[in-house]
Amino acid sequence: MTDLKDVTRPPDWQDDVRQGVRHVRDLAALPLSPAERAAAQEAASRHKVRAPKAYLDLIDWNDPADPIRAQVIPSLGELEETEGELGDPIADHEFSPVPRLTHRHADRVLLFPTYQCAVYCRFCFRKESLTSIGRGYTREALEPALAYIADHSEIREVILTGGDPLSLPDKALAEIFARIEAIPHVRLLRIHTRVPVALPSRITSGLVAALQGRLMITVVTHFNHAREITPATEMACRTMRQAGFVLLNQSVLLKGVNDTVEALEELCRELMYRLGVKPYYLHHGDLARGMAHRRTTIAQGQALVEALRARLSGICNPVYVLDLPEGGGKVPLGPCPIEGRDGESWRIRGQDGAVRDYREIVGE
Repeated sequence: MTDLKDVTRPPDWQDDVRQGVRHVRDLAALPLSPAERAAAQEAASRHKVRAPKAYLDLIDWNDPADPIRAQVIPSLGELEETEGELGDPIADHEFSPVPRLTHRHADRVLLFPTYQCAVYCRFCFRKESLTSIGRGYTREALEPALAYIADHSEIREVILTGGDPLSLPDKALAEIFARIEAIPHVRLLRIHTRVPVALPSRITSGLVAALQGRLMITVVTHFNHAREITPATEMACRTMRQAGFVLLNQSVLLKGVNDTVEALEELCRELMYRLGVKPYYLHHGDLARGMAHRRTTIAQGQALVEALRARLSGICNPVYVLDLPEGGGKVPLGPCPIEGRDGESWRIRGQDGAVRDYREIVGE
């Protein structure tokens, strides 16, 4: 007979949240030096701090340059604003016709069911909105946005973002899904989330069941470093794949975290080969205030993605993009291989660095 006391209980995601960092005062329990603790507390008094225990457990506290530590432990660099940085770097508010919705592109909208996250990333381009708004989910708050979607038949895709939509309870997710699914012209629901990375215990059968129905589901995860890929995140991604969800990943290029070709190569390869998650975008750092210390130059990013193309198969390569200010959208920044053109003759640089002639041959 099996002794039930010896059966390992699956981790409860809410316990994981409660045992992590949820307030500035919780930073006192972390193994930080007095100077680093004081700096973290000062920065966290300006921008929210939160990290589940599972994510904090990945940090090597003996390494001041640990890539996970850099993403969640506040630092004084966040308080050093540089001229030209923006409070709303991609113009979410400018393109918001009703509360909790951004309509920047004709066929898709961003829907913000919550402005709360399971983990507050220090580099987040919405950190000022999350800190100042801080509102959770209510049915009433979403009504104007859902009515807007229903009234605009050109909308084919709804993107749940925030905040982190998967930090909501299953019941709330099921309600949101049902309301969107009932709008006939919507065909795909996309979910942007850090939960599979920082709180993988949240990916449960109940969550999956809440998102089953007519709509195609695409989950866009946010892994930035291979150290974030663990047996728990592997299980979470397998659960979503088996549910039929399409899994993509978008990373942010961060100085001191993943700004080497070796780090990006390992991340992209493990995402595809181990998790079954397609590397989708590699974002150049947005012009969020206080993030100059984490941004690389565009030229550095171009050199990195050019090196990646020589090391990885096409399916493992993300597109390097910049989300332009003033709502200009995402534009690819990858280096251009075209060296010149004369009519139908082109000079194109191959992956081996050699430039070759290519002549277009087109029929009548």
